[in-house]
Amino acid sequence: MSALGKLRATLSRSPFWPMLRKEFIQMRRDRLTVAMMVGLPAVQLALFGYAIRTEVRHLPTVVLDESRSSSSRALVDALRNTQNFDIVGNVTDRSEIRSRIEAGSIRAALIIPPDFDNEIKRGGHPTAQVIVDAADPLASTAAINAAALAGRAATPARGGIEIRIRPWYNPSLKSSHYIVPGLVGLLLSITLIVITSMAIVRERERGTLEQLVVTPIDKTSLMLGKIVPFAVVGYVQMTVIMVLGKLLFGIPLEGSIPLLYVLSAPFIIGSLGLGLFVSTVAQTQAQAMQLSFFFMLPNILLSGYMFPREAMPAPAQWLGALLPLTYYLKILRGILVRGAGFPRMWPEALALVTFAVAVLTLSVRRFSKTIG
Repeated sequence: MSALGKLRATLSRSPFWPMLRKEFIQMRRDRLTVAMMVGLPAVQLALFGYAIRTEVRHLPTVVLDESRSSSSRALVDALRNTQNFDIVGNVTDRSEIRSRIEAGSIRAALIIPPDFDNEIKRGGHPTAQVIVDAADPLASTAAINAAALAGRAATPARGGIEIRIRPWYNPSLKSSHYIVPGLVGLLLSITLIVITSMAIVRERERGTLEQLVVTPIDKTSLMLGKIVPFAVVGYVQMTVIMVLGKLLFGIPLEGSIPLLYVLSAPFIIGSLGLGLFVSTVAQTQAQAMQLSFFFMLPNILLSGYMFPREAMPAPAQWLGALLPLTYYLKILRGILVRGAGFPRMWPEALALVTFAVAVLTLSVRRFSKTIG
């Protein structure tokens, strides 16, 4: 017998092939794991490769035009033509600018003084002011550069218009002032979704969850007993991050901390609901981990934590509008960095309450069936 024949005979008698066949059969039966292993990376690559953009454009901007002249309108057109600013309306005073930036409905404002047109006609040096929400350094840097270009483009024959930039809330453009408050939402998501789902699945695997079911305790108390400790851990994490952020990075704490704790409740409840829902779908801890990160990655990448949402294509922004972290980040940065109060944050709070009620209701029903 040739050497090749001996090798084939040896391989045919090897226990490797039955073992390999058994693993493929088992994998075929576990369709959820196979779908996550193959499908999720492809979906995430297509989604995030299309959605993630770092070039920030189309910042919502308002105009306070106190000149009301053809020259002022030319400056507004020049600002719009940079494509970094989307003119979404006009305001009548500076207080409205502040209130709308605090609410997060706009990111910049152009202020044109009353003597703007007269200065141009006299051949002087006309000035205008652009206020930029500098809480996001990446977006504000692009806006500042574009505003300077718009001033030069509006009147090139006279050497351009002087655009005075005034960054609000983060004048030094420190990225930590933008990233660290967002860490509160990020770590809460990881703790409340990933760890909660895995903890419940772990108990189901060990059989301890079924033991709790047969004890004299109602299902509501059982579920509350499972999720309330994670909510307490979430509030402890919030406190630790804000204290260390203030001590190590000088993070501003401009707004009401009690208000932040109250508005964090629907986000915490909604995240716990997602973790509970994952635990009803996953059969193993590995599946719970994979499903949790399937929810987590869009939460992180499409919510505005790492990349400005204004830079994303419209479909990605619509998808991000369905994620709870999108609204919670606005609350965090609005209260901590801008000092916004409840009148500015109630739309985001309402969105989180709606999400929490819907997800928790669905999750509790599924969880009741799985332990029933």
